Amino acid sequence: MTAFTPDQWMIVALIFALGVILGMAFLASPKWKRRWREEVERREEAEAEAARLRRQHAELQSLRQAAAKDEARKSEPARPGPL
Repeated sequence: MTAFTPDQWMIVALIFALGVILGMAFLASPKWKRRWREEVERREEAEAEAARLRRQHAELQSLRQAAAKDEARKSEPARPGPL
């Protein structure tokens, strides 16, 4: 049987380290998938809330403009009609 050289031992150690890292990544994946899904849900809720607030803002802005026009119309002095 032939002995391993230091280069071959280094390759074996690197392959072992790669296996450990990949094993840890695959074992931890459900946790990260769950966290990813929770983050997606939070983002969708935030986007829905932002859309609702934009619609509410647009509605209030149109009501504010309508009230300003009405107030301006009421404050205009009465013009005399044609004689």
